[in-house]
Amino acid sequence: MEPEGGTPLWQLQKLPAERGLQLLHKIIDGICGRPYPLYQDYHSVWDSTEWTHVLEDITTFFKAIVGKNLSDEEVSQQLNQLNSFHQEAIMKCLKSRKDEIKHALLREIVDISSAQLQDFDWQLKLALSSDKIATLQMPLLNLHLDVKENGEVKPYSVEMSKEELQNLINSLEAANKVVLQLK
Repeated sequence: MEPEGGTPLWQLQKLPAERGLQLLHKIIDGICGRPYPLYQDYHSVWDSTEWTHVLEDITTFFKAIVGKNLSDEEVSQQLNQLNSFHQEAIMKCLKSRKDEIKHALLREIVDISSAQLQDFDWQLKLALSSDKIATLQMPLLNLHLDVKENGEVKPYSVEMSKEELQNLINSLEAANKVVLQLK
């Protein structure tokens, strides 16, 4: 049971600090299409039910943080219930692998070969940089897609810069060409 007002990552604290960074990187590997970590390597820390929740919670956390493009301060606020070792490990992973996670999220959105787009919504906003003295005005797109996979509608959300949006459009156009060639 999660402590009241706690982060969904609270069970991460059962893991010895020296193993935290390794686990987080393996979970990011899984997000990026490589194998996820194996339960057998962590069975001494969590039972199988806890392990499932730990994997789901950390995966969801990384996807949400990167998809929403949260600042370091916003991420830190979400981690304030964790000990400093695990907070530092999460921040290190995010800093070093944020782009990889973002590309994996974009691939999820583009990979709709067995899915049908049910609905979409978008918003345009200006990003104001809080970590720089000068105000940075950069348009960002919040894209929300409802994709139907195997009869189940799954929501996907991602925040993109102009360049990332152009890359997504190019990928979708290329996918469309392949689909048209297959017809």
